[in-house]
Amino acid sequence: MARIDLNHIRHAYGPNPKSDKDYALKEVHHSWEDGGAYALLGPSGCGKTSLLNIISGLIHPSHGQLLFDGQDVTNLSTQERNIAQVFQFPVIYDTMTVYDNLAFPLRNRGVAEAEIDRKVRETLDMIDLASWANKKARGLTADQKQKISLGRGLVRSDVNAILFDEPLTVIDPHMKWVLRSQLKQLHQRFGYTMVYVTHDQTEALTFAQKVVVMYDGEIVQIGTPEELFERPKHTFVGYFIGSPGMNVMPVKLSGGTAQIGSHQIQLPAPVMPAAAKTVELGIRPEYVRLGRAGMPVKIAKVEDIGRHKIVRTRLENQDIAIIVGEGEDIPAEPHIAFDPKGINIYADSWRVGGN
Repeated sequence: MARIDLNHIRHAYGPNPKSDKDYALKEVHHSWEDGGAYALLGPSGCGKTSLLNIISGLIHPSHGQLLFDGQDVTNLSTQERNIAQVFQFPVIYDTMTVYDNLAFPLRNRGVAEAEIDRKVRETLDMIDLASWANKKARGLTADQKQKISLGRGLVRSDVNAILFDEPLTVIDPHMKWVLRSQLKQLHQRFGYTMVYVTHDQTEALTFAQKVVVMYDGEIVQIGTPEELFERPKHTFVGYFIGSPGMNVMPVKLSGGTAQIGSHQIQLPAPVMPAAAKTVELGIRPEYVRLGRAGMPVKIAKVEDIGRHKIVRTRLENQDIAIIVGEGEDIPAEPHIAFDPKGINIYADSWRVGGN
């Protein structure tokens, strides 16, 4: 496995880029630890697959340097980088059996047949295809073919990193959960460096030790699931992580208070951001308290999703979502209050103040 250093990586698909808007991938300057499990999370078009393909060698970056364990691999091929990559859509050999599809990358590297047999059968059990080992891949379903593709990425134990580009797209929901759990167990057992691209926050948060959130061609935060939830560094992270996402509203600051419309909110500590075009308060629905005291709101909608309810309210001209327990009463004259520990302040979309 390898430590991956991304040194001032930038990439533009067009010729002669002149400004940030010409770059599909803006400057990325981060280090990922040997043996870490990382998820690249973000919406379509944010640059996560471009970054993955730069790591694998399928794309040569316009600028910057890529290091594996301190060695410059920027100009090396994927084969020379010793990378295993699993793509969104299955890449398999239809004329081979399931067993031979998994054995193929090991035979290419001259691995002894006894070791090939051990690794292939171990992987077949993991992806739940042991009973299909001797069947030709041609007749399999789309999700079975994707499991073969996933297995080919996992069957080798000598790789610098295993890269996954939305590998569970065509797999049914239950099997997604099973395979995510098995990938996590595999990581814990063997310590592979894994990088997993997804737009699904559930996949990212349940698989990775660290989630790399990307937006508009750049990394806006790297953190544990708890860090992303409790202290989003950027308003996009607040919107994107959570269901529903963070409430974000414009405010005016004065010392230790924030003003929302005609209402004053006491802040946990005074915040004095530098000159900014926009100042906003962010608070997750889990930290908004619904009761009979505080700021009066109007209820627009109540969504009962079983384990809890999402109450959609309006505070003057501001929409605010609240999560309440399934058995909690909703007052006839509702008021809200903000739990101070859930309050975040943002200047031009970036979090300021606090730890």
